[in-house]
Amino acid sequence: MNIQQVLTQRFTQALADMDITDAPVPLSRSTRPEFGEYQFNGAMALAKRLKQKPRDIAEKILAHVKLDDIASKLELAGPGFINIHLNDSFLADWAQKALADEKLGVDSPKPDRIVVDLSSPNLAKEMHVGHLRSTIIGDATAKVLEYLGHTVIRQNHMGDWGTQFGMLLAHLSDKLASSEVAETALSDLEDFYREAKVRFDNEEGFADRAREHVVKLQSGDEQCLALWQQFIDISIKHSEEVYEKLNVSLTREDIMGESAYNHDLHNVIDELTKQNVAVSDQGAKVVFIEEMKDKEGKPAVYIVQKSGGGFLYSTTDLAAIRYRTNTLKADRTLIFTDARQALHFKQTEIVARKAGFLPPALTYEHCPFGMMLGKDGKPFKTRSGDTIKLSDLLDEAIERAQALIAKRENNLSEAEQLEVAKVVGIGAVKYADLSKNRTTDYIFDWDTMLSFEGNTAPYLQYAYTRIRSIFRKADVDMGKVSGKITIESKTEHELTTKLIQFEEVLSAVGKEATPHLLCTYLYDVASAFMRFYEANPILKSDVDATTRESRLSQAALTARTLKTGLEILGISTLEAM
Repeated sequence: MNIQQVLTQRFTQALADMDITDAPVPLSRSTRPEFGEYQFNGAMALAKRLKQKPRDIAEKILAHVKLDDIASKLELAGPGFINIHLNDSFLADWAQKALADEKLGVDSPKPDRIVVDLSSPNLAKEMHVGHLRSTIIGDATAKVLEYLGHTVIRQNHMGDWGTQFGMLLAHLSDKLASSEVAETALSDLEDFYREAKVRFDNEEGFADRAREHVVKLQSGDEQCLALWQQFIDISIKHSEEVYEKLNVSLTREDIMGESAYNHDLHNVIDELTKQNVAVSDQGAKVVFIEEMKDKEGKPAVYIVQKSGGGFLYSTTDLAAIRYRTNTLKADRTLIFTDARQALHFKQTEIVARKAGFLPPALTYEHCPFGMMLGKDGKPFKTRSGDTIKLSDLLDEAIERAQALIAKRENNLSEAEQLEVAKVVGIGAVKYADLSKNRTTDYIFDWDTMLSFEGNTAPYLQYAYTRIRSIFRKADVDMGKVSGKITIESKTEHELTTKLIQFEEVLSAVGKEATPHLLCTYLYDVASAFMRFYEANPILKSDVDATTRESRLSQAALTARTLKTGLEILGISTLEAM
């Protein structure tokens, strides 16, 4: 149970003692130290219900709430706010327990089975910058949920089916017929796709052959399926290389491509038709969504089968819901795609609930994100206007980090500098993205993300190495530090307050799928430590042993929190930089 939950429990009991039940207990972290660490503003919401002034209600709550073991001071402020100043001994005890705990004091709630749908590249092309956000935001959220104790099932919903594969397979079959091996032919997926598209648009008879391959593929032709499997295997290998470089926890076992649901698509249509959810309209199967009408009162149209019998993304997504509900037994589903698909997923949820594919207890959450923009405010592309391959972007990040590190004063060998550059460069790209609210667009800026100042990965990575250097100088094993924590200064109080909020922040990230909250928290922790370290010497000769042990314990808890938080975000740390 985190601090906010403990406080909520105490205020709920106070309201119960006042014969007030079913009342909201709004508690928020204070952003200004003079107002304490937390603020209760439930009196405002109760004013209308009780027909009393908020301040009078707050005074009565103050008389009932029992926080002597937690708070050093409670004060009434404004029209009815209650400011809560945490007790130093309470903070110290909590931090001591966190230091001794492998999970830093983070308790596991009742575990849920949570499906996280992330990354989802199209296997007809190499991964590009447009796949970055889905991959790393989804991965960070999945890791947070796992750290909180939930069972997380990753689902990489790759585009590996459909009409475009007929074109690609026809082109690949010609390449193989000319004695070219598949690995060579598909070494550059972008070039391969462009070649196939040119032939499809311009070469007489090629489009017909492509359509024939689609028919063969969908009818289960063995030779065509074998060709398709070669294409898929090599395409996945390209994606795996990017995942490894990005340090994300996606494997081949997590892939559930569109083809995986092919066997259930007819069943989906049959079920929708049987329940009169879908009806025939101009030869197609359509769901008219009355809950989503336009200005003229016409319901939204959701097509689940084309007039020619073909299926769409909508059909596949409904089949995926059935699989996740019935086979994976999910309690919750999170889907990470860009915001442009928000309408599609809202409609999909409505249709799935109408058909009973989604039971009421199962949550279905589309987690949209904004776009990565260049400095010109337009979608981030090369100077020539081409889409940037994700692997090329990551290589450039490492090169830029290496050049930056070479300019800094260090005793690292060339090989060590390269290793540091990999950690710093990849971390910088990921953190620059993760630190932004996922629902907004953001500007991609090399100089900002690679800076060792401000809310960046290099700053946090360097903060961690600085703490590690303290323990090297002290010749102390950080993992064995257990000195009694005492809080005797303002900066110690502020740092410890931040450290004990780790579970609270993780819970918020897990609830809202917003990794930027964890980024902000880690930056606040690092900044609080820098202020603490400047004001509270650790290794100076005039520091007594008890104080030294306490401050080493606070430093160790800080380092472990930074390292754990960054690892959850998929960002590595270094022992020295």
